[in-house]
Amino acid sequence: MFNCPHLPRLKKQYRNPDPDTYVRVLHASPNAPAVDVYVNNSPVFRNLSYRGFSQYIPLPGGGLYNIKVFPAGTTVNPVINTNIFIPNGRIYTIAVIGELSDISLLPIEDPRIPITPGKASIRFVHLSPDAPNVDITLPNGTKLFSDVAYKEIERYINVNAGTYTLQMRIAGTNNIVLTVPNIRLAPNRFYTIYAVGFASKSPGLQFLIPLDGNSYLH
Repeated sequence: MFNCPHLPRLKKQYRNPDPDTYVRVLHASPNAPAVDVYVNNSPVFRNLSYRGFSQYIPLPGGGLYNIKVFPAGTTVNPVINTNIFIPNGRIYTIAVIGELSDISLLPIEDPRIPITPGKASIRFVHLSPDAPNVDITLPNGTKLFSDVAYKEIERYINVNAGTYTLQMRIAGTNNIVLTVPNIRLAPNRFYTIYAVGFASKSPGLQFLIPLDGNSYLH
């Protein structure tokens, strides 16, 4: 999944003394094949499949990077070919989103913010291309995030550490479209709840809940 033999050459292209930015890639396009990701024409992540996260890699900030995404094992006709400006000293999860016919990249910053001692910090990102606006709730109906639209990135909130059951409901209703039990949230950590998959076809809706880089990258 992670292969970046050409990163030293990438770094030589940028003579910027500012701090590195850490970047990982999430494959969240439900009907796209596994992909290879090239940065400035160098292969950095290989064979990243749907729902997969790469490792974080350091990139010198303050520069414009060309990102190409190819079906895994190919080097012609990229499904994405775009430029992204990478600021200094940040942490990003760059999500490959949408259906294959309109696939694109969504940079999601993992902000460097203080940890609230003893608490877990969570946020929600809506990446289901055919799902309506949604609420994220506890089973008793308590709303953690409200009326979240596709591609919307919520801010972190603090919750008690522990084990949770979370539900996704159509915004403003009691219509539950997804229930995920046994979500363990550790204290002094940051998590993002990513909703991926299709609401109306396969693969269906699910949550991805990784530990975010701002928990341990400084």
